[in-house]
Amino acid sequence: MKLLMLVLWFGLIAFAQATEIEIEYKSWISSSDKQYVETWLKHGVKATERSLGVLQQQTLPFIIEPSLFASEPVPWGSVQRGKPDAILLQVKRFTSSRVLIKDWTLYHEIAHLYHPLLDHSDFWLAEGLATYLQNVIMLENDIFNVDEFRTRLISGLNRGVKNTRLNKGSLKAVSEQMWSLKAQQRVYWSGVAFFIEAEIALQDIGNKNTIRTLISLFQQCCKNSAIPGDSNSGRLFIANLDKLSKTTIFSNLYANYKQRQDFPYLSKTHIYSLQPLR
Repeated sequence: MKLLMLVLWFGLIAFAQATEIEIEYKSWISSSDKQYVETWLKHGVKATERSLGVLQQQTLPFIIEPSLFASEPVPWGSVQRGKPDAILLQVKRFTSSRVLIKDWTLYHEIAHLYHPLLDHSDFWLAEGLATYLQNVIMLENDIFNVDEFRTRLISGLNRGVKNTRLNKGSLKAVSEQMWSLKAQQRVYWSGVAFFIEAEIALQDIGNKNTIRTLISLFQQCCKNSAIPGDSNSGRLFIANLDKLSKTTIFSNLYANYKQRQDFPYLSKTHIYSLQPLR
């Protein structure tokens, strides 16, 4: 019995090994800055995997574009889909790892790797999920506390309300033209509202799952079989979340949200009721 338990324990350790990172620098960067970047990236991957489970790819390539005149530590980030998926990040030179770790961009971009590439009309779903999860990851890993978590969500939702006044039409249609309309705040934060509503609905029925546990399960069971960018990718992703949670919460919300003309109403009471780390 002891031997069996020891074997199982070592098997668990092997399974839980963090994803290895590879770093490519697009221009010159000092050795001290390289150390800052490496420390930051390793911390970000470890924090994300602690919250969402180990990525289903052996290596995670990072492409780093150093910038001397950036106004913030990480002015830009994006996912480059491929085999394997990679992440492009612009980084301000001479920024310590301590400052970089407090920036949200890395957690947001890694979170995107836990869902499939979705069609343009479902950008609100993809960006909302990554934005919600970045805040959950930062809370769970003590990068900020629960008060900051709530403040960030409330502030973001308020920006979404304001931007919706400037960008009329269904959420699906606005998502397709997000960049040209400068409708990022409506698109991103409508998606966040979707996942907040789903989180609360799971809590209300006593479901043991949270958004982060469902995303972890999805990434393990189903992500690699999804067809990237397919026109039905959003609907199929949602169907998987329903199946994993044994509910119809996600499909019911999805049918409503993609046609919404308004911004979802969520009060401070809703935000304060969130228990995403169960």
